[in-house]
Amino acid sequence: MSRKRPHKGRTRRPSGRPGANRRLETLEGVVRVHGATRATVETQEGSFPLARHGLREAMNGDTVSASVVRTGPSGPVAYVQGVLHRAVETFLGTYELASPLGVVRPLDARLSHDFFVLPQDESAQRLGVAEGDVVMARIVGYPSRREAGVVTLVRRLGSAEGLDMAMESVIASYDLPTEFPERALAQAAAMTADVGAALAAEPARRDLRETPCVTIDPVDARDFDDAVWARRLEGGGWQLDVHIADVTHYVGWDTPVDNEAKLRTCSVYLADRVLPMLPERLSNDVCSLRPGEDRLAMSVLVTLDETGEVVAFEACPSAIRSWARLDYDLVDRLLEGDAMPCDLPCCAAARDEVAQGLRALDEVARRRLAIRERRGAVDFESAETKVTLDEDGHPTGARLRARTAATSLVEEAMLVANECVAQALSDAGLPSAFRVHDRPPAEGLLRAVTVLAETDLLRGGLADRVLAGDPLAQQEVLRRAHGTRDEMVANALLLRAQARAAYAPHDQGHYALGARSYCHFTSPIRRYPDMLVHRSLKALLARTADLGPEGRAATEAQRKSAAQLAQLCTTCSERERVADAASRDSQRVKLAELLADHVGEVHAGVVSGCERFGMFVLLEEFGAEGLVRMRSMGDEWVSFDDERLVLVGQSTGRTWRMGQRVACRIVSCNPARGQIDLELVVAQVGAARPGVH
Repeated sequence: MSRKRPHKGRTRRPSGRPGANRRLETLEGVVRVHGATRATVETQEGSFPLARHGLREAMNGDTVSASVVRTGPSGPVAYVQGVLHRAVETFLGTYELASPLGVVRPLDARLSHDFFVLPQDESAQRLGVAEGDVVMARIVGYPSRREAGVVTLVRRLGSAEGLDMAMESVIASYDLPTEFPERALAQAAAMTADVGAALAAEPARRDLRETPCVTIDPVDARDFDDAVWARRLEGGGWQLDVHIADVTHYVGWDTPVDNEAKLRTCSVYLADRVLPMLPERLSNDVCSLRPGEDRLAMSVLVTLDETGEVVAFEACPSAIRSWARLDYDLVDRLLEGDAMPCDLPCCAAARDEVAQGLRALDEVARRRLAIRERRGAVDFESAETKVTLDEDGHPTGARLRARTAATSLVEEAMLVANECVAQALSDAGLPSAFRVHDRPPAEGLLRAVTVLAETDLLRGGLADRVLAGDPLAQQEVLRRAHGTRDEMVANALLLRAQARAAYAPHDQGHYALGARSYCHFTSPIRRYPDMLVHRSLKALLARTADLGPEGRAATEAQRKSAAQLAQLCTTCSERERVADAASRDSQRVKLAELLADHVGEVHAGVVSGCERFGMFVLLEEFGAEGLVRMRSMGDEWVSFDDERLVLVGQSTGRTWRMGQRVACRIVSCNPARGQIDLELVVAQVGAARPGVH
């Protein structure tokens, strides 16, 4: 008997009579390319995978007309029929010679076409471009089925030898701006903190420079946009102070810096650099709440009862002086008893008081967590992989950054401030950039319940409650799954089932937080929606308090921004997703570079996802995800069950599912594409190690 060839990734299903279930419709959508071999078209009717060779002349981001072929149980696929709108006009690439033509190969891995520079085009000579240089090219002729794409060169960035090409590819792939226009830099350069002048001009600005507060951030942070403090009240309860950098005092509406921030909408945190929303003069200096320096802030002063419920709050413009710049690791060690007040980086006389303030913040955080749990907030277990780099940008290791007491106390303080500000704006009927999150769509919950039904997590009628969108039921599923082999699958499926949070001009509540009103107020250095919220809050405060010129400017900005608010919210939501994707890809690039030195080694991992083309495995030691392709899973026919989200061996019935422990050999790494290829060595039964998801 001949040996059966391994399955290459398509689910094997009976097809029945050819063409029996085939149904064709034409839809309009946006093409999304996900690497070298996979692309989808996103339409109002859903997202459909593009068939092999179905991309045709389209490129990532293009708006296209596509025919969707529904072929029965195996699912519909799409073919691009025509491009309606081009998304890419310029791109970065490497220049090569193929005399008499020049060739530009895009750094963006999602642009699968090479482009030519025609012999009569003198842009390469004019710019002094040599073979191997990185250039910016503008498309003058798009590729079609009959003709190649044509470009002209706009700018020379430099030799590829002097650039981290994999990271430059990430930046190019997401069209991330790396330089500020001269007008914005000039405006920022002229700014100074000038706290005294602000206090003199604004009678309602409160001088809190003698009131204690500290910043708590990652050890490598350079911009500090929030400071916190808490203390016990004599009658019971707590006073919680949250101070946020007053960016909009310096950045007026429709100024060069503001207009550039509107385009960027957020800072992008890559593995080896930060692409800030604001010029560094502002983000790292004038607006940053640096220790021992007078700075302007917007403060939310909250009174909490013994249980942590908000009794009262007030918001005001202020002037503060941070007592210390603390990092998460140090605060965690202090709260755990592994560090003493004498280890705190502040003046000796203040160390005991700072330690007391941190313990009060920790108590507040614990009570706020309990309140959010009671009201139905759904918290998902997660850990973020962060690659550590040397001075030259080469990876030296990786660590999982999970939630700790220190990160929690900051997060809970920020959540309180955000809710208080959102409530004030909502009650006043003021439009702003609210952060909204809808209930999970029914189809997402149904998919999660279908898979979870095979576990013991839905016992006692919990399935019906989950399907009804009951957040307390989702909490119970996650509680039951904690510490078991089903923890990863429960977290992943319920998280995937959630609606996507977004910005909107009107308050609609936040489902996952269990919050009636919510906005982002606490990070105006790195998020534009927070700047919009600050202006709205100042416009509200100006109704009853004398904010001087600041109040009048905020009121005028609120009026002028009203017509643009809906579009600004949409843009901020879209750019946030781009920034998150770029950040993840940059970590993948550096993880692949790190693991390139470990090719051939066998490491323990946990299955993090199953697809038609193989399964993803998270290597526990590195926090890096690699792909085990179908062809490396043995000789038996393996199929993907898209309802149960498992891979099944057709001969043995053996299954591979999310959360399953496995051992894998690292086969190859491609840092340029952030890809790690693995092969299965042996499957192990058991749960994922705590903290790997």
